[in-house]
Amino acid sequence: MDTPQGTRRAAPQPLPTAALKGGPLRDRAGMRAVGEISLATQPVWERLLEELVDGDEPVCHLELSAVTFIDVRGAATLAAAARALGEGRRIVLWQPPASLSRTLELFWPELSVIEVAQS
Repeated sequence: MDTPQGTRRAAPQPLPTAALKGGPLRDRAGMRAVGEISLATQPVWERLLEELVDGDEPVCHLELSAVTFIDVRGAATLAAAARALGEGRRIVLWQPPASLSRTLELFWPELSVIEVAQS
């Protein structure tokens, strides 16, 4: 808006902070993540994955339908958690962001212990 003193600028709006929440699934062994997986939320993501793989279930379910973004570091952390699984165990990703599926295919195509399910 122009005023006699010059152009007035609106106060800058604070950038939204990244958030990630997680918790156990109610209907099967596994975890659910909600939010953004980035540098700002990496510690939460690491704890969630530790809880996911800590058990001895053969299939670890990871519900990602409410994840809005995942960076390459988050994908690498997931790949490392999958590699740490014991013999005969696997992680099933439920409705992951398309970018995660593409990143896994591009950087870790040999990682057969991660499966992607869409429904």
